[in-house]
Amino acid sequence: MTKEDPIARIERQEAQRKGKAPLIVLAVLAAVLAVALAVVASRDYKMVKELEADKADLEERISVLKTDFDNLSSDYDFINTQLDSSREEVAMLVDRIKKTEATNRKKMREYEKELGTLRSIMKSYLVQIDSLNTANQRLASELSSSRKALAQAKGENQELASKVENLASKVETGSIVKARGIEVKAYNASNKVTDRSSRVKRLAVSLSLVENELARRGAMNVYIRVKDPDGVLLLDGENGSFKLGKEKVAASAFREVDYQGKELDMIIYLNNVEDYVKGIYTIDVYTDKSQLGSAELLLR
Repeated sequence: MTKEDPIARIERQEAQRKGKAPLIVLAVLAAVLAVALAVVASRDYKMVKELEADKADLEERISVLKTDFDNLSSDYDFINTQLDSSREEVAMLVDRIKKTEATNRKKMREYEKELGTLRSIMKSYLVQIDSLNTANQRLASELSSSRKALAQAKGENQELASKVENLASKVETGSIVKARGIEVKAYNASNKVTDRSSRVKRLAVSLSLVENELARRGAMNVYIRVKDPDGVLLLDGENGSFKLGKEKVAASAFREVDYQGKELDMIIYLNNVEDYVKGIYTIDVYTDKSQLGSAELLLR
């Protein structure tokens, strides 16, 4: 047997060692990559689970709000009409949430904001209904008391009646309710503000009735007249009307509020208008006694 040359043996061993080095490096890289992929997969799985839990929580909250809207009712037709509109918005939101993937965080954030808006609307309905019920009870009590007092005083104090009449005449001018902060916004089907005429589903006119201690307390109608860029009056189909001077005119929409002489914030919605066109819309606001002010809205 031929003895291997020592130098040749060393060169052969060195070549074998160098040949194995790339394989070792590749093996190490493969192991590191496998660990990294496992970490990423675990993190993504955890994130997806968290997003699915957030969606489930959102679905539960909107379901509770839908039940609250379904159970809410009032004795006032104008509130019931608004309730029907809000119930439709809630039902649409429920459907959109169910159809949207939990990983679509942008949409989920939008739905979260819509839920907050609808919850605020629900609270406003509760306040309105409670306020109107309280006002009706008080008015009924005042009416009963006034009738008794009138029966007792009838024919006994003609001079006082004359003084009261004169005072009422002087106070009439100062008792006219005024408004401030009249603002108009257009909303799309998702109840978001828009200035695109093709997307508008309803208009919302917000204002504040200012404090007036001389004004009559109780129920008050506030009307809006909305004209499109061609000067055509828009109507919501409710056949609302009021007297402007000596002439009876149509209202685009109206709302009854309980005014107690204190500042009162309110919103009047114009629904049931099929199409909006581009241009400037003019909005005039009235009570049965006077014009409160006006505003404009530009739709593109």
